[in-house]
Amino acid sequence: MTDLDDVLARMKRLHPLLIDLSLGRIERLLVKLGDPHLALPPAIHIAGTNGKGSVTAMLRAIAEAAGLRAHVYTSPHLVRFNERIVLAGAPGEKSAPIAEHRLVELLERVERVNGGDDITFFEITTAAAFLAFAETPADVVLLEVGLGGRLDSTNVVAKPRLTIITPVAMDHADKLGDTIAKIAAEKAGIMKPGVACVVARQDDEAAPVIEARARRVGADLVVCGQDFDAYEQGGRLVFQEAERLIDLPLPALIGSHQVANAGVAVAAALQVAELGIDERAIEEGLRRVEWPARMQRLSAGPLAAMLRPGTELWLDGGHNPSGAAAIADTLADLEERAPKPLVLIMGLMGQKDARGVLANFTGLARAIVTVPIPGAHERPFTPEALADLAREMGFAATAAPDVATALREVEAADEEAKRILICGSLYLAGHVLAFQEGLVVQSN
Repeated sequence: MTDLDDVLARMKRLHPLLIDLSLGRIERLLVKLGDPHLALPPAIHIAGTNGKGSVTAMLRAIAEAAGLRAHVYTSPHLVRFNERIVLAGAPGEKSAPIAEHRLVELLERVERVNGGDDITFFEITTAAAFLAFAETPADVVLLEVGLGGRLDSTNVVAKPRLTIITPVAMDHADKLGDTIAKIAAEKAGIMKPGVACVVARQDDEAAPVIEARARRVGADLVVCGQDFDAYEQGGRLVFQEAERLIDLPLPALIGSHQVANAGVAVAAALQVAELGIDERAIEEGLRRVEWPARMQRLSAGPLAAMLRPGTELWLDGGHNPSGAAAIADTLADLEERAPKPLVLIMGLMGQKDARGVLANFTGLARAIVTVPIPGAHERPFTPEALADLAREMGFAATAAPDVATALREVEAADEEAKRILICGSLYLAGHVLAFQEGLVVQSN
């Protein structure tokens, strides 16, 4: 166990609940730390149910293509905790995950200042991120909400340069509300007086809630479908505003939903004109963008080596019904271009709408193999329970003890080349990537 592992384990014991949405504890801690959140470079604050990570990744790539120094805060991480806090490099250098020794120093400093008061794991790590961002020069901070928005620890930034709300859908209903309207109200809580908010195309329940919040706080909305639009045409991305049309490359991230995410990222980049982001930087950023576990093709490594020639292996961390719908649309497009039998290897966290996720793959997936999620912070579905549900819904489903075994069983079933997707959880995706990198010696 590394020093960082020790520190993180200690942080998780500081408050009895892993998630306890509130601003009071982190506001108190930030005052003790000298209010680093008030000394940040211009911040773009990003909330939403689906797509906020992809939009953040695209904005980072666009900013770096424009020669800007960008800090980035995202969660959860996939393989290493350091991924959550990305620090800008020196002028001309790319940003990179914070060094482990620096993160340990920051976390221990925050822990000392907190002095044993109640604080959640996410709150104390967010405070450390604010310290890192305030102490390292940069041109912009891309600040992704952890959960919700109104009471999320990142929402202490009183005057961001811009806010963004990506598509709102059902997820975390136990914490954010049991309707899309209630969840939208939580997401819309990041809007601030006099600060523009770029809004992705929304569900009919979410849109009026977001509009009402904007009127109440005095935030100007820049809305997809009203103020801008983005669509694929002739293998290109067309971005359109009332008086401007920009022809761009499709984003490097796969799927029609990524075209919509790219439109939001482009609209946001154009809103911060003072940063000097031009069309060339937008083009280059869309070509360069990387965001692991979002329809990521695994063409090398130990898992790919288990497959016969012609079989494709994909990885995606989408974990709610609307995210699964986007994945299913992408798989349907792949099937139309290059038909292959589709098999899902799936793990889901226990509080997720498994029936809603699975329904998207009816008529698309030939079979499903369910697996556990090693290291999950909350209880996942057991493979047996998830397989039972899948069979109840009409799928050919079996359970396996781990991903590697599932792959071997899928390949042993017949000699046909297939399209295999590992999906259902970012925690499962992170475990797969760690296995690929040799950071875990076996997949169970």
